[in-house]
Amino acid sequence: MAGFASTTDLGAKTISFEELGPGLYGYTAEGDPNSGVVIGDDSVLVVDAQATPAMAGDVIAHIRRVTDKPIRHIVLSHYHAVRVLGASGYPGAEIIASDVTRALIVERGAADMASEIGRFPRLFRGKESIPGLTWPQVVFHRRMTLWMGKREVQIIHIGRSHTAGDTVVWLPKEKVLFAGDTVEFGATPYCGDAHFTDWPQTLAALGALGAERLVPGRGRSLIGAAEVREGIAGTAAFTSDLFALAKAGVARKQPLNELYAEAMATLRPRYGHWVIFEHCMPFNVSRAFDEASGIDWPRIWTAERDLEMWRALEQGTAMKSAEIEVQP
Repeated sequence: MAGFASTTDLGAKTISFEELGPGLYGYTAEGDPNSGVVIGDDSVLVVDAQATPAMAGDVIAHIRRVTDKPIRHIVLSHYHAVRVLGASGYPGAEIIASDVTRALIVERGAADMASEIGRFPRLFRGKESIPGLTWPQVVFHRRMTLWMGKREVQIIHIGRSHTAGDTVVWLPKEKVLFAGDTVEFGATPYCGDAHFTDWPQTLAALGALGAERLVPGRGRSLIGAAEVREGIAGTAAFTSDLFALAKAGVARKQPLNELYAEAMATLRPRYGHWVIFEHCMPFNVSRAFDEASGIDWPRIWTAERDLEMWRALEQGTAMKSAEIEVQP
């Protein structure tokens, strides 16, 4: 069996800091988690804090090359540890999240933190600098608008997809969108906490905004309406293809390990070259199987559940605890 998840992925990635419009930047890292930067008249907003305060320091270093304005706001696109645990690296910044994202931190933040660090240690460089869970100070329902001087920033809980609390940051005048993990580009969507049934309509709502520049959760910044459509379409295709396989498998009472083998064989030719395909697929198939079996609310991943699932699927054996615990 290969090493668990991405524990053997140790290669550093090259950071890009691309200007998408005056004072708007995408911080991207060859398929590692992205951040966004919005510079207003008097302050700076960062979209997604990175995984540790130490890693947030690199985002800040890039910001300081273009402005000395204070960083006053951090928007969390969702609750996953790799996006939020670096928030304390921005002292004095106000942390903003959807009400659903805060509820998910309450319900599963601690388990998710332990789970993610175990899966992909490279993405938690300097994890000893994490003081604990990240808690938002400002919580909104559905949408809020932040005025950074003359710059309008819309913060929208766009709908259930990658998680139940997925939030995007939209600059309507500039037509620039920071999409979080609702959209990936050249990177495999992580679906372990996803809502497959809702994801297509969430992407439709996102597409209706009419973005001409888009920073996905992973992958390079998308420039131009055609590339934005391509990114949305690719994410839609992957998630729909996977969920269709899961629904068909559940309908014929296919065991989870057999569905995983089929999904890998079927999806690899089209998507196998995407970043973290091997990492994501066991978690993705497990969640797709659950949802197709009637489990609407994703089961909480723990470090123990991660390893049990990974060993079972990678070794091609049936999972004793997950064939399947159908619960509310």
